[in-house]
Amino acid sequence: MLYQILANATMIFHFAFLVYVVIGGYLAWRWHRTIWLHLALAGWGFSTIVFGFHCPLTYVEDWARKHAGEQGLSTGFIDTYLEGVIYPQSMAGAVQALGAIIVAVSWAGAFLLWRRRRAATPSPASP
Repeated sequence: MLYQILANATMIFHFAFLVYVVIGGYLAWRWHRTIWLHLALAGWGFSTIVFGFHCPLTYVEDWARKHAGEQGLSTGFIDTYLEGVIYPQSMAGAVQALGAIIVAVSWAGAFLLWRRRRAATPSPASP
């Protein structure tokens, strides 16, 4: 039972991670320091797609499911829960491109808001 709880908690955390990778840059519009975390996590997400790195969360979930007596993940997390379930497998490239556009727009907005805040902050008077 403990392994099943761990597997399900890992799956939920993995979904939350993916949501944050896609929309986390918009949180930086309000909480500007979160952009650094988002840059790192989006970079990791990008690397898993471009370079084929495997996410450790997938390994944890797979391991926990097998120890719970369940079938492990036959493929990666996205292949198991998203491709063919939420969107057709043939649209994977388009979904990835859309995700990249959403992230890029969030970063552009965060940068513009950062510049606006910086311009509005009075600089210390020079002697």
